[in-house]
Amino acid sequence: MRDLAIIARDCFEAYVRKDREAIEQLIDENFHFTSPLDNRIDRVTYFERCWPNSQHITRFEFTHILTHGDQVFVTYVGSNTNGEGFRNTEILTIRQEKIVEVEVFFGPSVPHQAPTEGDYVDPD
Repeated sequence: MRDLAIIARDCFEAYVRKDREAIEQLIDENFHFTSPLDNRIDRVTYFERCWPNSQHITRFEFTHILTHGDQVFVTYVGSNTNGEGFRNTEILTIRQEKIVEVEVFFGPSVPHQAPTEGDYVDPD
């Protein structure tokens, strides 16, 4: 059986290479995807809505890749064609060497301007 972390990496690398055939081989027919913009969409909707973003992805730098049971937790800094960076964490559920579920948590732009003390509003 293939290492789950390698399967997860292969998924991200398919985005960088714009290799839809490779990612289709990794994603299960009963796949679901959740993010702050998507509520457990199915495989067909994922490819319609999310895959076109691959045209803008230039690389992923992995900060953390941890496996636990059938899940892989991945935190990365991504780069896109307009030079902007982004940092996300994803939880991929993998069964029988296929990705069956992905949940994405969006992070800040990279680099991002942290708020200063004067930017905070006291709720009281």
